[in-house]
Amino acid sequence: MVAFDPHYYPNASRRTCTYASRGMVATSQPLAAQAGLDILKRGGNAVDAAIATAISLTVLEPTSNGIGGDLYALVWMGGQLHGLNGSGTAPQALAIDAVKARGYEAMPMYGIVPLTVPGAPAAWVELSCRFGKLPFAALFEPAIEYAERGFPVSVTLGALYEYEFTKFNKMQKGPEFEHLYTTFAPDGRYPRTGDYIRYPDHAATLRKIAETRSEAFYRGELAERIDAYIREKGGFLTAADLAGYKPEWVEPIKVNYKGYDIWEIPPNGQGIVALMALNMLKRLPVTGRDDVEQYHRQIEAMKLAFTDGFEHVTDAPSMRVSTDSLLADAYAEERASTIGDMALEPKPGQPPKGGTVYVAAADGDGGMVSLIQSNYMGFGSGVVIPGTGIAMQNRAADFSLDAEKANALVAGKKSYHTIIPGFMTKDGEAVGPFGVMGGFMQPQGHVQLVMNTIDFHLNPQAALDAPRWQWKLGKTVELEPGFPDHIAQALQRKGHQIVRNPSSLSFGRGQIIWRDPVSGVLMGGTEQRTDGHIAAW
Repeated sequence: MVAFDPHYYPNASRRTCTYASRGMVATSQPLAAQAGLDILKRGGNAVDAAIATAISLTVLEPTSNGIGGDLYALVWMGGQLHGLNGSGTAPQALAIDAVKARGYEAMPMYGIVPLTVPGAPAAWVELSCRFGKLPFAALFEPAIEYAERGFPVSVTLGALYEYEFTKFNKMQKGPEFEHLYTTFAPDGRYPRTGDYIRYPDHAATLRKIAETRSEAFYRGELAERIDAYIREKGGFLTAADLAGYKPEWVEPIKVNYKGYDIWEIPPNGQGIVALMALNMLKRLPVTGRDDVEQYHRQIEAMKLAFTDGFEHVTDAPSMRVSTDSLLADAYAEERASTIGDMALEPKPGQPPKGGTVYVAAADGDGGMVSLIQSNYMGFGSGVVIPGTGIAMQNRAADFSLDAEKANALVAGKKSYHTIIPGFMTKDGEAVGPFGVMGGFMQPQGHVQLVMNTIDFHLNPQAALDAPRWQWKLGKTVELEPGFPDHIAQALQRKGHQIVRNPSSLSFGRGQIIWRDPVSGVLMGGTEQRTDGHIAAW
């Protein structure tokens, strides 16, 4: 059993966990969680439920993910953990010289240039073919109904719409952004909380993907529309790039943290950053959850792990050091030994050569899924294919235009990727899925959730509710509202540059489902930082 006290709620939180036995779906949007639960009740398994929830989230939370995004998943089935990398590649025409020829010294964040092949639609098919029970098209029915008939805008979605359109309104808008507005702000303003909205184009696109098992998206009508629009706007992504794409089944990576195996997707994902930090932290003393030394060590380990990640992590075939080297015990010892009493400017080590939505789902037969899906930075590139509802992601923004860097832009390569699903096992048995969405907050959230659970014995809800910190750059650390002021002051005395961020949305939005190995009872927690919901059966 996971080492937490199911009755312990720190800081008078009193938010309770959700218990169930036949199935559970946890995500950031209540209607999407309910869609997944409905699939379970129709005879689907955890994979079916996770796919249906993910598809529904492209409609119900388009500010965080979409049809034009990527997906990673960890799937526990038949007593084994399986990993799926559904991240897309750089277009064949996208090269360092081609980008610099347009006047850029670094990859642009938005617009027509940083588009990569969307992996999510193909990943839905892969998951369904290998593990699903229900017909693929059935998994689209809830999302299509919401897109056609409409749904009310939730509080968090309303806040995200405001944030995204405020951001794009401040930019010098080119013609490639036109359909972001006509699609998601069709009446001349973005949707507000409580508005009732419909996305008929989105529904039509989902229907084509469902009927063709994503063939229309990669080799059919939708691919042709994507190709034509991007050519018109001077982009690099083509129909040939779409047709050549296929998700990859990968071997998940892990570290053992105090008797529990913590699993992540291997690079190009940044999950290894969380594992490197945990590998250091397990070698350092635990001094109490509300002790300044504990927070200091967590922050310093996270800084070192991120610095190594930014230096070395990229598409696996292009990595100059191996995953095993980065996770080696000797290297973790070496890095942990550099953590002292004061905050340091992090520098990469030398290992031996060698915007997002999250879904946790479980069924009554032992199947469990940790799935994360994203367009990156909210609406992604800001490029929306007219008449389709497809918002294109901007993952190429993370490539370097320095050919000497590990994550240098190369045609057909996958970039360093921020989205990461997490999973925990003990003694070869599943404990369950966990995740925290939100860019570079994700590995930091994973580390804090794991330590809250294993070191500080918090149940899933309490582990999520605990106030969070986020390392940003150098010695700068952001703290969310509710973070204890006396610890903040003590961290500042240790040399950390403390910034209070008034928005809890900046600190990730996560979910957890744990399973009791004896009774099979499921225990779930979800965020107070979003409209998080657990649908249980």
